[in-house]
Amino acid sequence: MPNLSEQIADYEVEKEKKVPKEILDVMNKATTELKSSGIEEQSLQTGRKAPAFKIKNHLGEERSLSELIESGPVVLSFYRGGWCPYCNLELAALQRALPEIEAAGAKLVAISPETPDNSLSTREKNEIAFDVLYDEGNKVAESYGLVFTLSDDLRPIYDKFGINIPEFNGEDTFKLPVPATYVISTHGIVAYHFVDADYTKRLEPSDIIKALKEI
Repeated sequence: MPNLSEQIADYEVEKEKKVPKEILDVMNKATTELKSSGIEEQSLQTGRKAPAFKIKNHLGEERSLSELIESGPVVLSFYRGGWCPYCNLELAALQRALPEIEAAGAKLVAISPETPDNSLSTREKNEIAFDVLYDEGNKVAESYGLVFTLSDDLRPIYDKFGINIPEFNGEDTFKLPVPATYVISTHGIVAYHFVDADYTKRLEPSDIIKALKEI
């Protein structure tokens, strides 16, 4: 099985064959502008206290950070939504790594602004065995410094792809989280973080395992 980076690279090759260059140029320009906004540097960094949260999972069951870290470290994976192919590749890779993550004494949870119904569909599609938490209004992602608003140039392109962000998230905004991964210790401190404004870049699960072993 190829690793996550290799799977994403294969997907990128196919995308460039199918998507017109002028559309790819607009998408790449938006990514460059987001990276230059400083959002990566402004996001929650390693060594900082992780903001507390209490939100519900895909089944409506409440989860809080304080409870999650009681028995061991927690891996938080912020993703944009089940409509994002890169997110689906990452979620599937995390599922394959779940036994190793749990063997390291950690819990894995995903966090997304998509509605519980959509989160449940994403979970079933990727055969996920870990919790998917509903971050209504991107409140948790906001506290981690991850939220941005989809650019005006991208909105008609997303519409063309059949991606209606307000509908997926159950609100009238175009706010999304930058995909990010946090490893949080039992003391509530960020032991490792990965934040990249380029949504095609994702953390390898093997790096999560390595970070857990170093706590």
